[in-house]
Order: sequence, then structure tokens, then C-alpha cells
Amino acid sequence: MKEYLARLQTVYDMNEARSILRMLLEDAFGLSWVDVCLGALERMDASERERLEGMVAELEKGRPVQYVTGKAWFGERTFHVEEGVLIPRPETEMLTKNLFDKTGVSANESIGEGRVGDRPTVLDIGCGSGCIAITVALDYPEAKVTAWDISDDALAIAAGNAGMMGAKVEFVKQDALNAPEDDVEKWDVIVSNPPYICNKEVAEMEKNVLDYEPHLALFVPDDDPLLFYRRIAEYGLHALKPGGHLRFEINSAYGKETVQLLESLGYEDVALQKDEFRNDRIVGAVMRNNHKTF
Repeated sequence: MKEYLARLQTVYDMNEARSILRMLLEDAFGLSWVDVCLGALERMDASERERLEGMVAELEKGRPVQYVTGKAWFGERTFHVEEGVLIPRPETEMLTKNLFDKTGVSANESIGEGRVGDRPTVLDIGCGSGCIAITVALDYPEAKVTAWDISDDALAIAAGNAGMMGAKVEFVKQDALNAPEDDVEKWDVIVSNPPYICNKEVAEMEKNVLDYEPHLALFVPDDDPLLFYRRIAEYGLHALKPGGHLRFEINSAYGKETVQLLESLGYEDVALQKDEFRNDRIVGAVMRNNHKTF
């Protein structure tokens, strides 16, 4: 155990190395820290030791532990992840918690005048591993959930996760920057954690993120940091139902600018929500009168 910790400390500090090793042993081998303290590593057979050795070697290269184990936690569920999708982050869970409470849309009752019995429709744009769409589908089974991504790898991984968990989600290959112009009053909720990191922020990022996580899902041009928010919000002007809601995870450096963008497009009740570290993290908005203004 001490040997593995020492090796990981060439890449991580002591606390992070310990946390990563614990995650590896639990997710890949089903071993708790108590099991390890009681000698579980010493009782491993040759094949298990070889597997553990190979995984530690991958961690030494800086490969994220979630990619090494193929598992990432999102809320109470474990998702399969590979290099083709972002690793789900705890702050992204804010997009799905109390989703319909936050939007005012009922997941269990009729929605809108003249649409008795309709199921609420939810669109997740840029689904990655499917963690948002699948969580919504499982937590709100009355909702009809669709998920878009431009990456074939991401769609395959997300569909596999949905199948494994028994979640009913329709996955569609779609470029968020070129959304269908003929979608009219189609969605009750559009939720998205789009690319939002500017290239100028690279120096502040962890090397293991830069080396392994898909840049397609991370970066936007320095001269247009709100690119995806603007395009998705413009799509929402005609694609959201009356009273429909947007919910975005945002770059904390552009909270005020994102709010101003949505207000300038005609959205109402634009609200900014902070994460547990007091960083601007979620923006919600309502399109009360659907009309195309661009």
C-alpha cells in the first residue's frame, strides 16, 4: 500500500493520491479502506495483483482514475466513461437536482392549456456520457427525454449507459451550433452543460484533464466564450413551449455576461445560482412568449 501511495505522489499530493487509490480499489476491486487495512491486498491472487499493478501504472501517467476503472459517480449512480466523454463533475449534478421544481414544470401532471396528458419534454444538449439525460429519465419517469451530441463515441457510450440502467432516452446525433430551425414549441425544458472553457484558461487546468478528456467537449474560442449559450438560447426561442425553461451550467467567469445574453434575447426570470464553493455555476431562464427575434 505504501509503495502504491509513494508512486502516485509523483503525480498527486498525498491527500489526492490517497483518495485516488481508494477510488481505484473500491470501483475496480470492490475493496473498502477497511478491507485494505485488514490485509486484502496481501490476499490478492496473481492475476488481481497484475491487474492492480497495470492500473497503478496508468495512474502514474496521469490518466484519470475514472478512465482507468471505467466508472464515474454522478449522484447516486455509476456511469461508464471512456476517453470519448467528459468525466461527470459534482457541480453538474445541480442541473438535475429538483429539475422540475426549479423550472416550475410538473413531471407528473398535465402541462399547458389544451394538452391534457402530455408528458413533459426535456432536451439535453451535449449529453456526453448521458449522465444528465439518464438521471432526468430515471428520476422523472413521466418525462420524455431526448439527448443530443455531435460525437459518435459519446452517443454510443451514453446509449450503453442508458441500456445498462434501463433509462428511456432518445439519443440523436446533432450539432448544437446548427440546431434544427423547424423545431417549434417542442420542449418544456432544455438543459445543457456545453463547452465553456476558453483557450486562455488552459494554463490553469490540470494536465490529466488536458491530456485525456475530449477537447471538443471542453473549449470555446477566446473571442466568443458564450458561443454555445447564444446558439442554444436562440434555438430555444422557437423550440421551447410557452413557459419553457433553459438551464445551463456555465463558466463561473461569465455569469453576469450569460445573464445579460439571455435577457437581451427576451428570456425572463433569468436567475444565477452558485455552487457549494460560491462560484456562479447555473443559469436558468424562462421564455414566456415564444417568438423568433433573430
